[in-house]
Amino acid sequence: MNSAAEPAPTYRTGFHIGGRWVSPLGTDEISVENPATEQVIGRVPAGTAADVDRAVAAARAAFPGWAALAPTERAAHLERLHRRLTARAGEIAHTVACELGTPLKIAARVQAGLPLTVLDSYVTLAASPPEEETVGNSLVVREPVGVVGAITPWNYPLHQVVAKVAPALAAGCTVVLKPAELTPLVAYLLFDAVDEAGLPPGVVNLVTGTGPVAGAALAAHPGVDMVSFTGSTATGTQISRLAADRIARVSLELGGKSANIIFEDADLAGAVKVGVGNAFLNSGQTCTAWTRMLVHRSRYDEAVDLAGKAAGGYRLGDPFDPATRLGPLVSAGQRERVRGYVERGLAEGARLVTGGLDAPVPDTGYFVAPTVLADVDPDSTVAQEEIFGPVLAVIPFDDDDHAVAIANNSKYGLAGAVWSGDQDRAVAVARRLRTGAVDVNGGAFNPLAPFGGYKQSGVGRELGAHGLAEFLEVKSIQR
Repeated sequence: MNSAAEPAPTYRTGFHIGGRWVSPLGTDEISVENPATEQVIGRVPAGTAADVDRAVAAARAAFPGWAALAPTERAAHLERLHRRLTARAGEIAHTVACELGTPLKIAARVQAGLPLTVLDSYVTLAASPPEEETVGNSLVVREPVGVVGAITPWNYPLHQVVAKVAPALAAGCTVVLKPAELTPLVAYLLFDAVDEAGLPPGVVNLVTGTGPVAGAALAAHPGVDMVSFTGSTATGTQISRLAADRIARVSLELGGKSANIIFEDADLAGAVKVGVGNAFLNSGQTCTAWTRMLVHRSRYDEAVDLAGKAAGGYRLGDPFDPATRLGPLVSAGQRERVRGYVERGLAEGARLVTGGLDAPVPDTGYFVAPTVLADVDPDSTVAQEEIFGPVLAVIPFDDDDHAVAIANNSKYGLAGAVWSGDQDRAVAVARRLRTGAVDVNGGAFNPLAPFGGYKQSGVGRELGAHGLAEFLEVKSIQR
């Protein structure tokens, strides 16, 4: 099956503001490519500051009524949205496979399945918000922060939207969403579901556009009480500056360079297999990817060999071919960026185990071969900077302290992993890692656990009750 033969996603055009589809005020458009075919599959409006003004005004007008609803009523709205979005799961997976290049079977499980799981969790949390507290003569209550500007990335285009919109709505906030310009089409499916679910007009609004125009206007808007952003650390810094001018609350989920520590007593084959899979998920375009594999020196050569063989089993190709395990990168620019990192890593002394710039890839599409680099210096570029492609750096260590020192030698702190036959040892090392989440011996992802980072990986937390708390203000009433 050829991707070119797959029908392009169908979607509405314009913006969704105040409960209806409206035309943009400007005429500029953004072309959306299928990165596997390099063909344009759609166009969306490039929103202006005036378009953002309209959306913020709608959100502000809707806020008092939405905030005043009983928690159970907001939960009922979210439950209807969940049902309507679930009915579109196949269409969601197909759309993401087209606009991002995620292999269809992975898109169905992750790109469609995960946001539905997260949305369902907020149906429950919306119905049971944090209880009021009595502290001495004070009543402590929690209230919605107000209008939220949600600016989301291209790599998990529906999950990242739901991880912001669902808790914001559950908390009683209203939202203006600016999705990523590279993968905006799936957001239109969400807003069709919003219409079908009958959410009140203006509670959630959609404006597509570029980051420097629509994103900046949303982040700087005086009518926006909070900005929730996921993306690069550089852009997160700019958004923080824009929001700081009016002391608006900011929640940031940014970059990562996560370490996967494998001790000498670990199940080596299992740890390496899972580690490679984590590093290459979504073609390596994942902020939590374990892109640094740290292995005890006594098992290092064996691990490098296993990693090379595992990477060699990742077949590149058409996202709609069931045999494909690795799709393209999202754009030509992203492909060249990743290739540049591989070239620099080799120039700085890393050893190529498999993949690299000369490995065969499909003639059409923005593909980079799955690449494993060994003997990587912990201070080198490929060990320090987020590559956002299928590139794994393997690094030896001597003992527990050495492993922790290498893992913490990063400006990021988003995720990580520890593998050991001694569970207590693994947990003890996990506690020493300066990072927001650590998986021990393959611990399963928990959509109710707080997600977020230390250091330059961000500020605030998403998912579960902690994610809900980000959208609540705390008030003390003295009696």
